[in-house]
Amino acid sequence: MRYQWMKIAGLASGAASAFMAAGWSFFEMTVRCKEHKRLKKKKWFQLSHTKVNHPRHKFEKEYEEGKAWCMGQHMQDCYLRSRDGLRLHAHYLPAKGARRFVLLSHGYKGSGFGDFAYTARFLHEHQCNLLFIDQRCCGESQGEYITFGAMEQFDVQDWAEYIAKRNKKELPIYLYGESMGAASVLMASGQKLPGEVRGLIADCGFRSMRGQVQDMAANWFHLRWIGLLLFRLDLFCRAFAGFRMKDADTARALKKNRRPVLFFHGAEDTYVDQKNSRYNYAACRAPKELVVVPEARHLCSAYAAPELYREKLLDFFAKYD
Repeated sequence: MRYQWMKIAGLASGAASAFMAAGWSFFEMTVRCKEHKRLKKKKWFQLSHTKVNHPRHKFEKEYEEGKAWCMGQHMQDCYLRSRDGLRLHAHYLPAKGARRFVLLSHGYKGSGFGDFAYTARFLHEHQCNLLFIDQRCCGESQGEYITFGAMEQFDVQDWAEYIAKRNKKELPIYLYGESMGAASVLMASGQKLPGEVRGLIADCGFRSMRGQVQDMAANWFHLRWIGLLLFRLDLFCRAFAGFRMKDADTARALKKNRRPVLFFHGAEDTYVDQKNSRYNYAACRAPKELVVVPEARHLCSAYAAPELYREKLLDFFAKYD
């Protein structure tokens, strides 16, 4: 009898370990950031969704030229300490005769010089002081976990305060995010922001971590039992990364936000489905506009329709400066 109970306990323990192992693998892949180590290694595979949704897929020349321009500018290094003790970094590029500040919040495992490669030069030439922030675990910022906006929203809030304290002329401030950076900006809109923050720009932002991970699991990896996977992922986020998946959600913030928002999304985006921006647009109670660019994939609207994209940016600034 004792042997049978031990056998049952062993089987139960093995089943539980297998159950949790699958969730741990997904946690390691999506939340735990190994980018700094990975820089020295060659990628041995790349998901097709990631490849076809990157601007390099159809706009390599424009992307590389924009990135080279960013890297060729003489920028100032800026630092602040996050609320959980991380040393965060940003690059600051002042503009001659500046009329506004624009905080640039890049996407998941991205970089400001990459995600904003095609737009940064245009903004700078139109009298925008630019602050390229390195999200936690990216660039020169510290961190071990990517929290899909749960903690990044407070980093954005702190960087906005950083700008405001140095904004002697009280120029308008805009928070401009792409992909996860857009979601972070939208979440930050529910926090207390400096009065100089006049508006938000959200390009291809998702609605929530739960929704985005669910879409990835179903559409990228064709996994089953997604509810159980999300349950396990949330347990690991709480236990190791110090946040809950429900903390990374734009809904509560957009109900509180009263600053105008300009939304962009590519109609052919299969990385972050356009339904996310449509949901965020519907939830937003502030003045708003949604621009969906036909045939554009993830973060490619500025490349696919440059005249429209730039016109919308300048109109937004002119209206709310």
